[in-house]
Amino acid sequence: MKIWMKYLIGITLGLVAAFILPLDSLQGSSILAFITEIVIRIGRYTLIPLLFFSGIMAVYRLNDAKLIGKTVLWTVTVIVISSLLLTILGFIAIVVVKLPRIPIITEKVSQATTLDIQGMVRSMIPFSSIDSLSEGSFLLPAFIFAMIVGAGCCMEHSNLKPILSLTDSLSELFFNVSTLFTDLLSVGIIAIMCNWTIQFRDIIKSGVFTPLIIMLTVIFIVVAGGIYPLLIRLLCRGGKPYKVLSACIVPFITAFFSGDTNLTLPINMRLGKEKLGIRQRTNGFAYPLFSIFARGGSALVVIISFVVIWRSYSTLNIEFFDMLWISGTAFLLSFLLGGMPVGGTFIALTVLCTMYGRGMETGYLLLKPAAAIIGSFAALFDAATAMFGTYIVANNTKTIEKHRA
Repeated sequence: MKIWMKYLIGITLGLVAAFILPLDSLQGSSILAFITEIVIRIGRYTLIPLLFFSGIMAVYRLNDAKLIGKTVLWTVTVIVISSLLLTILGFIAIVVVKLPRIPIITEKVSQATTLDIQGMVRSMIPFSSIDSLSEGSFLLPAFIFAMIVGAGCCMEHSNLKPILSLTDSLSELFFNVSTLFTDLLSVGIIAIMCNWTIQFRDIIKSGVFTPLIIMLTVIFIVVAGGIYPLLIRLLCRGGKPYKVLSACIVPFITAFFSGDTNLTLPINMRLGKEKLGIRQRTNGFAYPLFSIFARGGSALVVIISFVVIWRSYSTLNIEFFDMLWISGTAFLLSFLLGGMPVGGTFIALTVLCTMYGRGMETGYLLLKPAAAIIGSFAALFDAATAMFGTYIVANNTKTIEKHRA
């Protein structure tokens, strides 16, 4: 059975379970949350070794093929342009469409959330290189370590053939193990879907956030079904955009219902290789970078959410230059969310409200009940960006196997 069919069956069973099982009680919710957490842990279980060994071989092979500079340039360019594109799209959408106001609520404010940029920089280069492999959420330290080791292998590899052979074998091993775990996740997605449905059902019942959900859904259809395929037509000679879109089914399911960008990464890497024929040298290099930095979906959702909050508090229009500041800040914040694979979108919204001030410091509380849902949409946009973006990089560096392209 094809993997997308397994996942579709899984989300169907999860949807049914949410309506027929008594999970609304405190005990039922606690058990379901525990099972969901275990499933996500299983999904991430082999991610670090897969990223590490694949990253080493990616750098070595890209350098050996004299493609390292071109791949870096294309990857960085696509990440920046995709994030900027989604930011502009969020700006245009919320200016053109005025969503209904959200009723003002009174809630006690907890301690303000901040982004510890200095701490993030420190964590990128820990005191021990081994520590970089122990962080399960922030993937950048492990990726940097892999790049350093890969660069070391490029300097004098004549005496390193046994190590390169072992590393290549370990990369293949953990890819196979990751494939096994992504198959198991098709069963675990039942719990994830069940948990998500219960949260979503309560939000839909209130009706308060339905216009926002509809708007984000329409924008996603336009992006994934129109804009990204068009970019592949323009940027990729012989590109097959709807083949890429068909490969996105499982990543879309995983990203949207888990809201976890790290959980989606091994699935992207698997389907990028199996369905799109993206070679290991690009697969192990571009996908992790997209997962860490290409968070334009968060920028789009944050911009729309912030303006909804503003319009709920005030009948005045936001000045054009204020909108530029909001959009630019959301764009920059999106690059700092790599250490927050879950919940980063709402944290970015919190930080934006705090930075903007003018009585908006606690405005994020209006969207707190829908925090998981807006995080789901952000992860959905980012999953599409990673899949389409990596395909563009692979196509333009000619690292797609011909018999699959």
